This record gives sequence, C-alpha cells and structure tokens, in this order.
Amino acid sequence: MMEREYAGFWVRSVATLIDMLILSIVTGIPLTIIYGQDYWRDQQMIHGFWQVMISYVFPLLATIWFWRRYRGTPGKMAFRLNVVDAQTGGALTVGQSVLRNIGYVVSALPMMLGYIWVGVDRRKQGFHDKMAGSVVVRELGKEPVRFEE
Repeated sequence: MMEREYAGFWVRSVATLIDMLILSIVTGIPLTIIYGQDYWRDQQMIHGFWQVMISYVFPLLATIWFWRRYRGTPGKMAFRLNVVDAQTGGALTVGQSVLRNIGYVVSALPMMLGYIWVGVDRRKQGFHDKMAGSVVVRELGKEPVRFEE
C-alpha cells in the first residue's frame, strides 16, 4: 500500500488548469465546427442545444465518469492525485460526484473562498469537498515491483 497525503492548493490548482486546457480543446473543436467562428465573437449566452450538451452536460458527465473510474480527472492523474470518499478512501458514489460538482458553484460564489479554503483546511478540503464528503489525496511513494516465483 502506498503512502498518501492530502493534496494542497497549488498542486490541485495546476491539475485544474491542465483539465481546463484539455476540456477547452475537446469542447472547442466541435463547437467551432457546429457554430462556426462567430461562436467565439458574439455575445450570445446560449447558442443552441449542442452548445448546452457540449459545454455543460458533457463536462459534467465526463468528470463524474473520471472520478468514478479513475478517481481523478486527467490533470489530477498527472500528479498522482485521487478524489476519494473522506471516510473510506474509496471511489465517490454518483451522488457524491454530483454534489461535488454542484459544490464547485458554492466554492466560487463567495469570491472563490471555497477554493482558497483548500490552502488553510487541515484536510485540504474545499467547500465542494466538504459538501460531498470527499478529499483529494496524493500518492507519495512508488509501488514496489513484485515478481511471481
């Protein structure tokens, strides 16, 4: 079993930036194909069904899938971070995953205080983590190589 520690503010922030970059490429290409270059220039909030599906529904479902399947999004996986249940250390349930996503809005509303809270909390939990009963942990050591004899 590998040793773990709670993942702090900076490593989580960089992991989020990586996820945002990946997501902007994955969603930006189809949005440009569907709506054209004007999609990026006009001030319209909602361009149609496909924009809602690609910009909102897909990221929500993809994030939940990554948390459940791999215990982290690609950015978190790059830094060996795992989003896990705070009590058991196991994968989040679908309910916890949905609540954690809703918690992102709660974390952002009071001047991003819910995200900044990760830097001061003992267990490095943001408001979204506290709402969902989750923690983000980092695997410290490498798993030893074992050969069957």
